[in-house]
Amino acid sequence: MAYLTFNKAELVNLEYSLQREIFATNRAGGYCNTTIVCCNTRKYHGLLVVPIDEFGGENHVLLSSVDETIVQHDKAFNLGIHRYGQCYEPRGHKYIVDFEIDKNVAITYRVGGVVLRKEMMLSHNKDQILLRYTLLEAHSPTTLRLKPFLAFRNVHSLTKANMEANTKYIPVANGISSQLYQGFPPLYMQLNVKNEFISHPDWYYGIGYQEEARRGFESQEDLFVPGYFEMAIKKGQSIIFSASLTEEQPSLIERFYEKEVAQRPARDSYRNCLELAAQQFIVRRNNATHVMAGYPWNGYIALDTFVALPGLTLSVKEGVKTCKEVLDTMMQKNPGMIESADASLWYFWTLQKYVEVTNDPQALWSEFGTSMKEILNGYKQGSNPAILLHENGLIWAEAPGKALTWMNAHLNGHPVTPRSGYQVDVNALWYNALMFSLEIARQVGDDAFVRQWEDVPTRTKENFLRAFWVESRKHLADYVGPEGQNIFMRPNQLFACSLPYSPISDEIKATVLKAIESELLTPRGLRTLAPKNPLYVGLYEGNQEARDRAYHQGTTRPWLIGHYIEACFKLWGPRFDQQATELLKGFEEDIATHGVGSIAEVYDGDPPHQPHGCPSSAAGVAEVLRSLRLIEMVKKQLNDSITKP
Repeated sequence: MAYLTFNKAELVNLEYSLQREIFATNRAGGYCNTTIVCCNTRKYHGLLVVPIDEFGGENHVLLSSVDETIVQHDKAFNLGIHRYGQCYEPRGHKYIVDFEIDKNVAITYRVGGVVLRKEMMLSHNKDQILLRYTLLEAHSPTTLRLKPFLAFRNVHSLTKANMEANTKYIPVANGISSQLYQGFPPLYMQLNVKNEFISHPDWYYGIGYQEEARRGFESQEDLFVPGYFEMAIKKGQSIIFSASLTEEQPSLIERFYEKEVAQRPARDSYRNCLELAAQQFIVRRNNATHVMAGYPWNGYIALDTFVALPGLTLSVKEGVKTCKEVLDTMMQKNPGMIESADASLWYFWTLQKYVEVTNDPQALWSEFGTSMKEILNGYKQGSNPAILLHENGLIWAEAPGKALTWMNAHLNGHPVTPRSGYQVDVNALWYNALMFSLEIARQVGDDAFVRQWEDVPTRTKENFLRAFWVESRKHLADYVGPEGQNIFMRPNQLFACSLPYSPISDEIKATVLKAIESELLTPRGLRTLAPKNPLYVGLYEGNQEARDRAYHQGTTRPWLIGHYIEACFKLWGPRFDQQATELLKGFEEDIATHGVGSIAEVYDGDPPHQPHGCPSSAAGVAEVLRSLRLIEMVKKQLNDSITKP
């Protein structure tokens, strides 16, 4: 029995099934994403979505969906499903009797005496989707028809019927190729068996995406269908449909499919689901290795990369090599990056986690020391004029009309949470970066670097508590701006407790963590603002403006749970083990309810903490994985201390 299970009686209930999304990536930037009944609800959904270098490397939906039709005794039963206005047509979901996801996705349909199993698999390191159809039961001659719906457009836009589209096709072995617009690669649609392609070019108008409508965006588009493939299928026979950017040899399609399936890991546990999800965020393309911040729409974001990288790589087997590949890519792209106040400082935290595993400070300094120095000097010399190191050892970040930290939502051209001044998270990260760099420099004998920087963290530590401590509330201010302390209760102060080097005492940490537990901690992570605050928004709903207003004003962030657990372990040791385990259980409960097998970007601040944002978040998956690893390490250390003679 598969680990991920679903209420089979509810599969035909669209309120149940349309909330559950499935993902697969090809590890090269492409993905397949739809709902468990294959009804697309987002403009980002599609069976084959790939980056196209000719269009800046952005993702484009080529194959939106495929409708299957079973024909017996001249009666046709369409298994597809699309939304038009408020109606669904056809309503193929009513024939679904089973859904499974393990090494691949499998949907079973029953139409009278016919039982058809459909399996979906995205090839690795190749722009190709494979659909395998197996006729499990049939008492009469059966015909299978496959109708592809083509989009050929950017994931952030929608397409309309137009005269510019090239509606012609080119016959290829056991299929056709289609190239709707100039500049796009041709899409080869082929089968492993002989078939007849019936040309019937037509636009399907007004296909709607309910999630886009709910989010306040344009939600209808027209998709082009060139015709359909038709072939007989016998009981026990499997037929494989391939949509690829390269022409395939039909005789090799089945062998390739079987080889791909055999190499896939099983989703047979919570941990394995997360590890598989973690692998899907790593993108190797054009001799570079990146981290995708979230599927389906978040791209390559520096801060998200550094926040997620340790959990995505160092928490799994053979992850050190991948971690270094990403670090190398990031440094080649921008070695002295200070685009925001905090992203570059998270880089040092990633290096800390990396060297904990490699245990080779000399290699670290040799490979990354130059970029570390450039970043620190950039803060000191003001390479970004909006971000400055003051004489008191603290970083001041301020730019009119801009948000310079990870809380960067904007509304009508203005930041929702500007946080101008000394930010508590930025300065905690700054102190940690300085102390870590000095630690490594001393170990490898870089005396010149030590002399240049050794006095700065002393000033930072002396002034940190003076700037941020709020005596009346027993927690740290979120930032100190021109108007003084902003005493909003936010999770940014957490990093002063969780980072390897902290400018505050354990006594202060204990009071901060107590305040966080009381006002911010939920079963799905930490809220971005305490509910007592008049600006708090507990639900992440509505149009773009409403969601931007809520994004950092109350939504719960799963990735913060990793730093909370780490901070508590640092302070209270193994006795926090049981509570840490309990905190992670909520995510396992959600593993099959939104982004199947993954963790969402944000959750409502209010109970029952519904998931929102990107259904699959790199930082969320990473920090839950890292937390599981932390718990394992604490248990091992405890067991070793007990058994040690």
